[in-house]
Amino acid sequence: MVWNIRSLMVALTLLGALPAHAVQVDEILPDPALEARARAISHDLRCMVCQNQSIDDSEAPLARDLRLLVRERLKAGDSDGQVVNFMVARYGEFVLLNPRVSWHTAILWGAPLAILVAGSLAIGFSIRRRAVASSPPEFAVLSEAERQKLKAIELSQQESA
Repeated sequence: MVWNIRSLMVALTLLGALPAHAVQVDEILPDPALEARARAISHDLRCMVCQNQSIDDSEAPLARDLRLLVRERLKAGDSDGQVVNFMVARYGEFVLLNPRVSWHTAILWGAPLAILVAGSLAIGFSIRRRAVASSPPEFAVLSEAERQKLKAIELSQQESA
């Protein structure tokens, strides 16, 4: 009995963890293909109120208006690209959850790569500097005159001992 209750609690917890879509019943299009397209487009558009949620997931009134606008454009016969372009023209590129790659978003797309390269170079220079600092010192080669002086010192020490 306890096992069944625990299983039921786990199942309910897992069901609660599923993403809840904010699309209301009166927004759903009767054509399943158009509705699937509307959901796909809505999933990629940012809610201007929530900012880190798609309009498909947001319950904000503005998100509802945007979802309805997407569905109206699809019913009017627009392609997915035309709907997205319409939204970008009306609200700017901020409406896209994944910004397009262009010259004015080059910093956004290039910054992670630049940081990765700079970090790799910094690590490489640090390792190189440590390797040079920890290498044993090189010994100088003695000249013939220095060798003779060294032998004389060694002989004098051996004789005194």
